[in-house]
Amino acid sequence: MSGLLGRLGSWCARHGGAVLALWVAAAVLLTAGSVFFPGPVSNDVSIPGTDAQRAVDLMKDGFGPGYGAGGSAQIVLYSPDGPLVTETRKRAVERAVDLIREVPHVKEVRSPYQVGGLAPSLEIGVIAVKLEGNDTAKLAETTRLLSEAAEPARAAGIEAVPATSASPADKEIKTGTSEIIGVVCALLVLLLAFGTLVAAMIPIFAALVSIATGLGVVSLLGHVVDVPKQASIMATMIGLGVGIDYALFLLSRHRKLLADGVPVREAVRRVVASSGGAVVFAGGTVIIALSALMLAGFPLLQTLGWITGISVVCAVFTSVTLVPALLGLLGHRINALRLPFTGRRGSHGSSGWASLGDWVARRPWSVLALSVALLAALAAPALALKLGPLDNGYADRGTDTRRSYELLQAGFGPGMNGPLVVVADLDTRVVDREPAPAVLGNLKDRVADVEGVVHVGDPVLNRGGTAALMQAIPAYAPGDPRALDVVKAVRALDVEGARVHVGGQVAGMADAGERIAGRTPLVVGVVVLLSALLLLLAFRSPVVAIKAALMNLVSLGAAFGALSLVFSLGLGSRLVGMDTPVSADGSYLSTVFFTVPIDSYIPLMLFAILFGLSMDYEVFLLTAVRQAYLRHGDNRRAVAEGLGSTGRVITSAALIMVAVFVAFVAYPDPMVKIFGVGLAVAIAVDATIIRGLLVPATMALLGRANWWCPAWLDRILPNLSVEGHEEDEEKEEPRRELVGAGRD
Repeated sequence: MSGLLGRLGSWCARHGGAVLALWVAAAVLLTAGSVFFPGPVSNDVSIPGTDAQRAVDLMKDGFGPGYGAGGSAQIVLYSPDGPLVTETRKRAVERAVDLIREVPHVKEVRSPYQVGGLAPSLEIGVIAVKLEGNDTAKLAETTRLLSEAAEPARAAGIEAVPATSASPADKEIKTGTSEIIGVVCALLVLLLAFGTLVAAMIPIFAALVSIATGLGVVSLLGHVVDVPKQASIMATMIGLGVGIDYALFLLSRHRKLLADGVPVREAVRRVVASSGGAVVFAGGTVIIALSALMLAGFPLLQTLGWITGISVVCAVFTSVTLVPALLGLLGHRINALRLPFTGRRGSHGSSGWASLGDWVARRPWSVLALSVALLAALAAPALALKLGPLDNGYADRGTDTRRSYELLQAGFGPGMNGPLVVVADLDTRVVDREPAPAVLGNLKDRVADVEGVVHVGDPVLNRGGTAALMQAIPAYAPGDPRALDVVKAVRALDVEGARVHVGGQVAGMADAGERIAGRTPLVVGVVVLLSALLLLLAFRSPVVAIKAALMNLVSLGAAFGALSLVFSLGLGSRLVGMDTPVSADGSYLSTVFFTVPIDSYIPLMLFAILFGLSMDYEVFLLTAVRQAYLRHGDNRRAVAEGLGSTGRVITSAALIMVAVFVAFVAYPDPMVKIFGVGLAVAIAVDATIIRGLLVPATMALLGRANWWCPAWLDRILPNLSVEGHEEDEEKEEPRRELVGAGRD
C-alpha cells in the first residue's frame, strides 16, 4: 500500500495546480448545490418491532390528519395581567383562532375555551392545531405561519408562543460561531507548532475544503435518503478535527525531510508513502467504528453514523491528494512568513518527549501503576451515569421551545410536555358508534386508574372502527424516570377486547433505549474486532492489535466519567452553559448544581467516534516505534525514539481536537454540549496519559513480544504495511528479520 500511496503523492505533487483546482471546484460546486438545492432534513424516529412503532402504525391507519408525528402544533397563551376569559382578551384570542384556521395545511383548530384548553389559573391556555399530513419537513414553516396568525392575541397583551411535539433531537442545529472559534484556536496551535504562517495555513485550508465538500455531499443526499438534522454539526465537528490532524501529521514529516536535505517532490513521495498510510489506516478505523452503528437497530443512529463517516472519508482523501499538491506547489516556501516570536523551530522530534520516552522505558512498572491509578480515578464517576430523555426543558432559555415548555408545565403540570398516546387495537370492529361502545369506556377507566396518570382524554375511533386512540397525561416530565414507569404500567394493562399500545416521545425514547442497550454488546464487539483486525494488517502483530483495542476502551472510561460529573452529578452543568431548569410552578430553580439526562443513543455514538479517533494517535505512535525497531532491533530504545519523534506532533494534534470540541460546548443545544465535553476530555486523556505513559510503559514491558507474529499467520496476512522504509535505508540497515514469522 505504501508504494501505491507514494506514487499517488508524487503524481499530486507534480500536478499540484490541477489537483488544487479540482478540489476547490468540487468544494465550491457542492457548497453552491447545497445552498441553492438544499436537501430536506428529518429524523427517522421509527424503531421497527417496538410497541411505540406499533402505536405509530395504528395512528396512520384511518385516524385522519393530525394524529401522527409532525401532524400537530400548539399556540401556548399566557396573560400576565389577568385571566384569559375577560371579554377583551377572549375576543382577541378568538380572532387569532379564526386567522389560524386560514393557515395552509390546517385541518382543525381547538379554541382554548373548549374543554381542557385553559389551565386552572385561567391565565394560561392552549390553541391546539391539527395539520394535514405528517410531513415534518414542512412543520417549521407551518409553525411560523401559525405564530404570525396569533398576532391579534399579542396585540391584546397576551404572550403567544408556538410549540410542536418535536423533541430536542428533532431540531435542526445550525453551524456557525463555534466552527470559527475552533478554526482560530487550531490556527494558533499550528502557528506555535510550526512557527510559520504558510505551514500553519495548509492544514486549515485542507480541512476547510474537506468540510465544504463533505457538507455539500450530506446536504444533497437529503434528496434521496433521510438525513438527520444533527448530521451537519456532527460532520463538521469530526471533519474539522480529523482534517486538520491528518494534514498536520503529513506536514510535520515533510518539513523534517526537507530539513534533512531531501528534494521537495521526493520528500512528498516519502511522506505520503509512510505517514499517508498511517492516515488511511487511522481514517479507516474511524469509518469502521461509525459504520458499526448500522447494527444498533435504531434508524436515526444508523444513518447518523454512516453520514458522519462521509466527513472522515473526505478528510482522508484531501490529506493524501490535496496536501501533497500544496506541498509540491509551495516547495521550500512552506517555511515562509516565519513568526518572529516563535524562534527557529527544528523539524525533528522534541528532546523533551524523547527524554520522557526514555524515562518511561526505564521505569515501566511504576509508570504503568501510575497510569492505571489516574485512569481509574477519572473513570470512576462513570458508574453514576444517568440516561434518560432530553426534553425541551433543557433547550436554550429564551427560545420558543423552552418558553412553551415552561408555560405548559406551569399551567397544566409537567406531564403536559410529554403526553402518552394510547392506541388500542380492538378485537371486534365497532360499527355502531352511538352510544359509545363499552370497550372504549372500560379502556379509558383502566388507563385513568394507572398510578401516575392525572388526566385521560376521550377515546377516538378510526374510520374503520378497528382501533381507538386517546391521550393520557402523566404526572411527570418527559425526562423524569418515573414517566417510564407509567408507560410500562399502561402497556401492562389487560383490557378485555383491546390490545393496548403506547406511543409518544417518552414511550419512543424508552423503546429506543432498550433496543440500543440490547445491541450495544454487538456494536462494541464488532468495532473492537474489526479495528484490531485492521491494526493486525497494518503492523502484523497480534499483541499490538489487541493491546491497542484495549487501550482505546480505557480512554472511553475517562470520557464517560467526565460526562457523569458534569451532567449526571451536575458538578459542572453551569460551567458548560446549561440553563437552570424550571420547577413545577414554572419558577427557575436557584440550585448551583443540577442534573441533565443523557439520551440513550449518545453513549453508543460517542463510543464509535472516540474509538476511531483514539486509534489515530495509536497508529501514528506505533508507526514511529515500529520504524525505529526495524532499524536497530532495540525495543526500549524504539519506544523512546517513537515517543520522542511523535510526542510534539501528537500533542499539537490533540490540542487542536480539544480546542475544536470545546468550542462546540458553546452551542446552546444540550446534545452538542454533551458531545463536546465527552470528545474533548477523551482526546485530552488519550494523548497524554494513555499515549504518553500507558502505551509506552506496556510496550517496554512486552519487549520483543510486541512484534511477534506466528509463522502461519505471517504467511496468510496480506502485505499492507502502514509505513514505508525507503527514507531510512541510508541511516541504519533495517532489521526486518526481527519482525514476523515468530523469529524471536
